[in-house]
Amino acid sequence: MDLRIKRVYASPQKDDGYRILIDRLWPRGLSKEKAKVVLWLKDIAPSDQLRKWFSHKPEKWPEFKKRYFQELGAHKEPLKQIIAQSGKMRVTLLYAAKDERFNNAAALKEYMTTRKGVK
Repeated sequence: MDLRIKRVYASPQKDDGYRILIDRLWPRGLSKEKAKVVLWLKDIAPSDQLRKWFSHKPEKWPEFKKRYFQELGAHKEPLKQIIAQSGKMRVTLLYAAKDERFNNAAALKEYMTTRKGVK
């Protein structure tokens, strides 16, 4: 599986492959043309309640991942879409958060690469 993550505000590159936005809200101030998003999977994003609780605080990261991974268990179809596409070409998961280390895309990539049957 060729899976990468990238901030949606960074310039799109040819080697990004299939660009999937995995945030619940569209990124502020970014046009759809400039974002070059091929697919927007809102339902795979953390719930509003979890997102607000986490608030991108690194000390909450382990618990955030645990809760988010539980939520992902109910979203098998979007996961299957990502898996199917990543079998054909590189997939870049796009996120809007400023934090490049503690964000839902990093958690989702970890989930997808470490879960049996989700690879």
